[in-house]
Amino acid sequence: MRLPLALAPVVPRIAASAGIPLRLDRPQPTLTFDDGPHPEGTPRVLDALDDAGAKAIFFLIGEQVERYPDVAAQIERRGHEIAIHGYRHRVQLRLSADAIRDDLERAVEVIGRVRFHRPPLGIYSGAGLAAVRERGLQPLLWSRWGRDWRKFTTPQRIAARATRTLGPGDVILLHDADHYSSQDSWQRTLAALPEILGALQPTGSGSGSTSTGASAFSQP
Repeated sequence: MRLPLALAPVVPRIAASAGIPLRLDRPQPTLTFDDGPHPEGTPRVLDALDDAGAKAIFFLIGEQVERYPDVAAQIERRGHEIAIHGYRHRVQLRLSADAIRDDLERAVEVIGRVRFHRPPLGIYSGAGLAAVRERGLQPLLWSRWGRDWRKFTTPQRIAARATRTLGPGDVILLHDADHYSSQDSWQRTLAALPEILGALQPTGSGSGSTSTGASAFSQP
């Protein structure tokens, strides 16, 4: 039985068979943040990244960019990469092919022409994946996540999950916003960032550091 494409975020062989990367061909892990921009969470995350000299990819939601254009502009101005997470935060499996294409076009119009795309919840439908590729965007999921959207998680758990067996090319999923998750979840992510960034240091001794010298301290 063929497993559904929707399981690609948690079943690597499905992602591989669909040609959806979970990692990037880089010598270091890459931090990514979904669901922004957020008027409080995004600037605080940007400050933490600046303090560490780290860069990240921010997967933005078009409707939030319209609400907070100055915050979205800050991301690029401070040297990070912007990517598309959709115009609205809707699961593709619940949408028609036309609705998916419309959402994608609106996102491109608001966010701009970018390199990467990641769907809400990481769930692609067949029509959604085809639309993204037809638009010339590269789908990208993740290989590590902090599950930081959960209401009862802690910064310690977020950091431990995000950095477990971390290696070169890993893509780490975090969130700088709570628009679509538990209230103030970004605050727990922010509290977890020092430990995560420490694990990404070339000489880091955190629980997630590796002997490869992997680092996210370069342009994405």
